[in-house]
Amino acid sequence: MTKRVFISLYNNDKIVELAQILEDFGYEITSNGDTYNLLIGNKIKSKEENININNVNVYDIVIINFYPFEELLAKDLEEAEIIGKIDILRAGLLKEAAKNNKKILVVSSPEQYKEVIEDLKEHKGESSLKLRREFALKVFEKTLEYDTKILQELSNRYEEDINNYYSINIKRAKHLTQGENPQQSASLYYTKNTVDYELLNGKELSYTNITDAAVCTNILSEFYDVCACAIVKHNTPSAAALGSSIAEAWSKALDCDPLSAFGSTIGFTQVINEALAKQITAMYLETVIAPDYTPKALDILFKNKDLKVIKLNTSLEEYKNYLNEEIKITPFGTLVQQTDKGELNKDNFKVATKTKPTPEMVEDMIFAWKIAKHSKSNAVVIAKDFKTIGIGQGQTNRLDAFEIALNKACDGSKEAIAASDGEISSIENIYAAAQGRISAVIQPGGNLKDDEIIKTADKYNIAMITTGIKHYRH
Repeated sequence: MTKRVFISLYNNDKIVELAQILEDFGYEITSNGDTYNLLIGNKIKSKEENININNVNVYDIVIINFYPFEELLAKDLEEAEIIGKIDILRAGLLKEAAKNNKKILVVSSPEQYKEVIEDLKEHKGESSLKLRREFALKVFEKTLEYDTKILQELSNRYEEDINNYYSINIKRAKHLTQGENPQQSASLYYTKNTVDYELLNGKELSYTNITDAAVCTNILSEFYDVCACAIVKHNTPSAAALGSSIAEAWSKALDCDPLSAFGSTIGFTQVINEALAKQITAMYLETVIAPDYTPKALDILFKNKDLKVIKLNTSLEEYKNYLNEEIKITPFGTLVQQTDKGELNKDNFKVATKTKPTPEMVEDMIFAWKIAKHSKSNAVVIAKDFKTIGIGQGQTNRLDAFEIALNKACDGSKEAIAASDGEISSIENIYAAAQGRISAVIQPGGNLKDDEIIKTADKYNIAMITTGIKHYRH
């Protein structure tokens, strides 16, 4: 019985090689359009005819790909042109062939050709059921992604009152050993906004390794152009610092909360060298993240087989482009919000008190404000000389967060500054700052008690800057 293959492609890469092998295995080739001309031009026998839903079953192999929708969108076409180029026919043919995978091998990408050739050679010119099933699933994955992009594009173009759909394409990369606890299963999925990174050493990243790495890198991206270090534990910042070198930044950050640094994730904005590698391997750590490492630094780090060493290939300057939306699924519904990208600017950054901060205080205030942005609400960050000296966070009232931060800072709070992720609504917070001899406070402002709070700050010679921007993170 004659074996038949149909080929219709937008992307003709590598198809000549595959067609020659199919011809050698005795397949009768049917194609159309540019693909037909290409095959004939390379002396490969082919019939020219079209395929439809009703005659897909006459073929043993169907090879189809279509115009990538993301390239179409990049051309910034009008709506009519976008709709006119939506490839319903080829998408439908792919799905029809995929659902008949007991008989038909459906190939939807040039990247699959090598597997096809190996499979045919192994099975004497016939495709295996395993490959047919695998490639059928790829088709449904590909067409789902295609349809989702169409839905998102048209939803964005149409009026807001009918923009009721939210879709996201995620592809499972791997099963994880567990979730946050052993009784919870978990998987890692990739999206188009997944950063490029490599795990250079250690076992595969766990669920909490990944969440800690994200928080750590979120902080580092705020300081991509200076020497910075961030320390994260349990998805929570425990310390951060800037320095003239990353070694100095590490020393300053570690001094903030050495107890919490044990078993933590640490990150750096610059290349880790041999000297720093020796310092950070002197204690137990879970994960280290950096843009790169010197060869000698890697030799030192690799001596600890359990230390997870991540090289971030995506630049920290570009990193924020990967932060777009946050999704939280609850029994009450699924919440989708834009990532908090609030930045200080001259229009909302103002000195509210008669007591004026020095330029050095302002720089520390901006530094602490950026750390508070990534801390859990309610959050208060106390800092001095580009170094956190106390962080209170995750509290149900701001005064508790203030007192926790002050207790961690101890005498270090003298002439330091305090940053609050949310507006200060209670005068007791200013009393706490005065007791800790805080010199300046940065907070969103906008509370009904602002006047009273500002007057009290002036009473204790505490400078205050309001930003107009809240950074709640629950």
